[in-house]
Amino acid sequence: MHQLLARLPLSERSITMLINLSLALVMLLVGLWLAARVANIGRRAMHRANLDPTLTGFLRNLIYGVLVSVLIVMTLQQAGVPSAPLVAALGAGGLAIGLALQGSLSNLAWGVLLILFRPLSVGDYVRAGAIEGTVEGISLMYTLLVMPDNREAIVPNAKIGSDAIINFNRRGTRRFELKVGIGYKDDIGKAMDLIRQLFAADARILTDPAPGVWLDSLDQGAVVLVMRAFTRSGDSWATQTDVLRAVKERFDAEGVSIPVPQREVAVVRGALPEQTT
Repeated sequence: MHQLLARLPLSERSITMLINLSLALVMLLVGLWLAARVANIGRRAMHRANLDPTLTGFLRNLIYGVLVSVLIVMTLQQAGVPSAPLVAALGAGGLAIGLALQGSLSNLAWGVLLILFRPLSVGDYVRAGAIEGTVEGISLMYTLLVMPDNREAIVPNAKIGSDAIINFNRRGTRRFELKVGIGYKDDIGKAMDLIRQLFAADARILTDPAPGVWLDSLDQGAVVLVMRAFTRSGDSWATQTDVLRAVKERFDAEGVSIPVPQREVAVVRGALPEQTT
């Protein structure tokens, strides 16, 4: 292209360059309009597919950015600017930016995956790595957890995605496990029946799966019973507290003892060491 223009007279070269610049400008304006239209059509399609609004906005901007990048290269080529050096410069710049923002890009990639596959959602109580809390927000770069003591934990998405995620209320129900000890002289069957009656009287304890009580172990000072029952996720903590209190009060009323750990301390009397002066 440049060689052909160099062979033309100056006036013809000027006219040809002016035409190429005009075509490039028209191409740029029309291309920007088309890129915005295509990106908006993609956004509406993602809305109809019920994708997360954060992910929808990100993908819309990504589509628009890619289209504009291709358009700029085509426009400069139409204007007579060599495209090969430009593409090489864009590639080198993209590689340098990618290396500089490696951690941020990892968080961004995991953010897209977390929003797309939804292993956790806003309102879920989760354990991500060593942090437990309620999910308050999920962005493309980080996830906001509110811990039980009301502290906020801003966790990078790469840290969440690279570790195990335990979702405590994803299925809507949770099982709790409590242990209580009774004396060796107490009736084990009676104690189990009392616990089953308490389970049946509490409407928060689900019947499917059925709750149960079993003999757990024979400790040094007590026969240990283990209780397991399912509740809805929001009732778990309150139900555990109420069940423990009800078991204590019912055992006291029915004469079932709950042994207190005891220790024997032996005092050995001996001669005091002689004092030296």
